[in-house]
Amino acid sequence: MTTTAKDGELQRKPSSFRNTISKDPDAKFTPERDRYHLYIAWSCPWAHRTVIMRALKGLEDIIGLSVVDPSLDEKGWKFSTPEETPGCIPDTVNNAQYISELYYKANPDYDGRFTVPVLWDKKLQTIVNNESSEIIRIFNDAFDDLVPEIRDKNFYPKHLASEIDKINDWIYDKINTGAYKCGFATTQEAYDNHVGSLFKSLDDVEAILSENEFLVGNTLTEADIRLWVDVVRFDPVYHTHYKTNLKTIKYDYPNILRWARKIYKLPKISDTVNMTHIKTGYKTQKKINPYGIIPVYDGPDLNL
Repeated sequence: MTTTAKDGELQRKPSSFRNTISKDPDAKFTPERDRYHLYIAWSCPWAHRTVIMRALKGLEDIIGLSVVDPSLDEKGWKFSTPEETPGCIPDTVNNAQYISELYYKANPDYDGRFTVPVLWDKKLQTIVNNESSEIIRIFNDAFDDLVPEIRDKNFYPKHLASEIDKINDWIYDKINTGAYKCGFATTQEAYDNHVGSLFKSLDDVEAILSENEFLVGNTLTEADIRLWVDVVRFDPVYHTHYKTNLKTIKYDYPNILRWARKIYKLPKISDTVNMTHIKTGYKTQKKINPYGIIPVYDGPDLNL
């Protein structure tokens, strides 16, 4: 959710729907099989986080999935058939043609932006949450009683929570949104304000991963998932599209590349990476890429 201020700085608006799913029987949203549906774009890193967590927690049979077309038009994110655009999954829940229809169905007076991800409640016919960081927390433990065999897969364990929160904070500011702050800057000063801190933070991640297998506690956590989706996009998209071209993952960050490959090879993770959708999605940012050119490079080979 982005706008640009007069000083050329990127402004990210907060998400509008911030409910959770609770095991409390009196809660408005409780965990149930086939009650919820996830709407994503393979191209969007924020949405990518949620579908990774859905896969890691074995929720594919619990929570349905629809995937929008990577090419936005004047009405925003749209649904296409897999025949029209391979990789898309139409909306079989609401039969919507655009994501915006979900927002208006949830709130007819909605006046914000129409973003993904969207976690939808089929029972109450409304949006539960559209903030990716909160959706992955919901997926991490809310449905454990329905899939007990993966209950021990906890990506936000209590004993590491404060450390995960701490690293999430600076990675979110300096890397997750840092690349966007560079790309959407409309003044040289705004760009210069962020490109240095972006690469300083990548250097810090490289140092952490030179001594550790993962970012926190030498175990895979949500901190890894939140960063990994941007690392996958860094060389093929951000490096040129957002002018973050001081270094590359492939040639300058060997420990980050090793870590990225290790995560990619985990079960189900590679299935969430659609590089065609990722590269196509960024061509719609017309202010940055007015001619809609799609880069040929897919980034470093993660299978090695």
